[in-house]
Amino acid sequence: MKGVLKRIAAVLSAILLVLAVYFVWARPYQLRWGATDSEVLRAMPGDSLDLHPTFLATRAITIDTSPEAIWPWLVQMGFNRAGFYGYDIIEGIGNTRSFTSADSIIPELQHPKVGDAVPISLAAQTQFSEIDPYRVLIWAEGINGEHNGGFIWALYPINRNHTRLVSRIRWSHHWRSPWLLSLELLTEFTDHLALRKILPGIKVRAENKKIPTMAIQTIEFFFYFAAALIFLYSILFALIKPLTRRTYLLVLAAGAMWLIIWYSPLWIGAGAILELSFIGYCIKSRTPKTGHHRSQS
Repeated sequence: MKGVLKRIAAVLSAILLVLAVYFVWARPYQLRWGATDSEVLRAMPGDSLDLHPTFLATRAITIDTSPEAIWPWLVQMGFNRAGFYGYDIIEGIGNTRSFTSADSIIPELQHPKVGDAVPISLAAQTQFSEIDPYRVLIWAEGINGEHNGGFIWALYPINRNHTRLVSRIRWSHHWRSPWLLSLELLTEFTDHLALRKILPGIKVRAENKKIPTMAIQTIEFFFYFAAALIFLYSILFALIKPLTRRTYLLVLAAGAMWLIIWYSPLWIGAGAILELSFIGYCIKSRTPKTGHHRSQS
């Protein structure tokens, strides 16, 4: 029993160390991916949806075209609408309109009204709260008619051919609602991966450039998923196997790899190499070494 408690305590300490790095380094980075200091500090329409959010993220990207060319792609987004231009392998599950995101402008989705529903998944739904064509689009979350944060999309022209698309997400955790809290905690760690794909997805469409294939998206998603899976497996392995210094360090290494692949600007191809190297090391280290013993005659 003492050995089990010792393993649990050791694993918990490793998890806490990884989470500490997340909150000190990864979270501040992912909450402002692509955004400048002025964009992070800038007041935006929709900020009043939640004046004191516990989750506040401002991300941005430069698109080499005008707001007029970007707006049609932006306004048609949503689940059971045009999709999110991101990882369709997960975002398209249950989408009755199309499993893949739109690669063209859909006329019937170009004129939503304030109050219209904007589903964002099978489990969550928002509504159009503000529509200012070519400038601002806001999806608001709500419970019992009250807004509880939302998603803000704003277009800021740099010149005639360049525009900053700024996304801001603000909401507060529902600590007394286990179902909502579980969705919010999932969003806490995965939202960055989604937005980091959605914004470039809007960019390539608005600029009329080649859209990444479903196969490429799926391979990218697989390696992101694998990084988290390796970290979880290392935790389980450490809980059921005898506690050693090497086992403890492997949990920390797997956690560090997860953080690097998910939250650093590392190219996913390099992340895949890192994962395969880690798996190779683990397999090699578990393989028993055999000596060549020959009997002497």
